[in-house]
Amino acid sequence: MASSTSQVRMIARNRRARFDFTIERLFEAGLVLEGWEVKSIRAGNASIADSYVTMRDGEAFISGLRIQPLLSASSHVVADATRDKKLLLHARELAHIYAGIQTRGRTCVALSLYWSGKNVKCEIGLAVGRKKYDKRAAMRERDLQREKDREARES
Repeated sequence: MASSTSQVRMIARNRRARFDFTIERLFEAGLVLEGWEVKSIRAGNASIADSYVTMRDGEAFISGLRIQPLLSASSHVVADATRDKKLLLHARELAHIYAGIQTRGRTCVALSLYWSGKNVKCEIGLAVGRKKYDKRAAMRERDLQREKDREARES
């Protein structure tokens, strides 16, 4: 996620993504944001549910990231809460994501949004969609682990 020297504070997490997808590879990306978006994120008005990454002209953009504008911070700017934000990645990471997205059944989803020092970072993952029976197996494993933890605490 981030280096151990910088302070990491979680902004938003996409819990549904880890349930719906099997994550194959993780990437950390910076975001190109406007001033009102940063203020709104500091106020806690960000949601990454249903966020995914698209590629256009060799660059990566995150779609579905909602940043609700503050009434006081964005009075002079026409604020679009759902505009696509550019992701800042290295060229070889972009090439890896592009190649992964071209493969049938793969996508790139946003997993979490966090502060790394003074910068907003996004953890994205190259993922494969799970089938319904895979989801059931994951729920069964989670329930079994919960039971084991409960028994360990009681004894």
